[in-house]
Amino acid sequence: MKATEARLTAALDRPPADVRLFLLHGPDEAVAQAFVARLAKAMGAEAERVDLDGATLRTDPARLVDEAAALSLFGGARFVRVSAAGEESVEAVAALLSADRAGNPVVMLAPTVKATGKLVKAAIDSDRALAFACYPPGARDAAAIVADLARAQGLRLSPAAVQRIIRGSDGDRSVMMREVEKLALYLDTAPDRPGDADDAALDAVGAEIAEGEVSEIVLATTAGDVAALVDGLRRMNGPDASPIPVLRALGRRLLTLAEMRSAVDGGDGIEQVMKRHRIFWREEAATAAAVRRWTPTMLMTAQEAARRAEREVIAAGPAGRVVADGFLLRLARSVR
Repeated sequence: MKATEARLTAALDRPPADVRLFLLHGPDEAVAQAFVARLAKAMGAEAERVDLDGATLRTDPARLVDEAAALSLFGGARFVRVSAAGEESVEAVAALLSADRAGNPVVMLAPTVKATGKLVKAAIDSDRALAFACYPPGARDAAAIVADLARAQGLRLSPAAVQRIIRGSDGDRSVMMREVEKLALYLDTAPDRPGDADDAALDAVGAEIAEGEVSEIVLATTAGDVAALVDGLRRMNGPDASPIPVLRALGRRLLTLAEMRSAVDGGDGIEQVMKRHRIFWREEAATAAAVRRWTPTMLMTAQEAARRAEREVIAAGPAGRVVADGFLLRLARSVR
């Protein structure tokens, strides 16, 4: 069936026996990984995780049913994670949902499948599956998501507090989720004991990063200015400030540079290209230098690396800040 975020998170926190498959589809892999981490936490630190992928299920569809029904080697909890799943996994999913027995929950990440595809339809049509679309939210969607997340935790947020969380997370759903959960823990709220979150509470637990700091870190990274990058990373607000907004901003910067480099290679003047992309006047010199320095191959490789870093940051949990800082420093050094 098609799941709301509240329904999905409740099921991940306490996996029901009648749900065999959690299908996470859509391009926002960072939030999908956050949901996987949520299931892993619910299963327990000693739980055994079995990793499969779409290519394996294409050649051996029965493998999914076998792993879902198998007992853990040590007699404890067990779950199956399927990454990079696509339409080739339809046969395996159909077998899982129709099998007589399947005791271990399966979480499947399918970032490239269409919402109208056979894989998603199979999950939506079954009472034994929950399907959820992971897409980066727009401004209105982000506000609704924060409000829903807060309501599920017993939090009453003012419109200003909602926007503050959105700005601090750069609209990233997984970061918004963690910020709301920290607020609820700090204020000891729950649906049966609701409470209000004011600015003091947000100041106490928030991991907001100023927009200017994000811009400085991204500019330093793409310029190869290691000293400026280190200074910017040190000034990030708090040791638990999420690096996801920085990585997202870096991805947008790299995409813009790729578009500008393509236009310049096509014969357009750099000043004309920067005006078309509405580059802030203080960033024009750094942007022009970056367009000249970065080759199309470098930009494509860096974009892929930034997306991979996002996934690694989510998977690393509390150590995500260290993972992100290391990636940014390596990228800046390679540019230099």
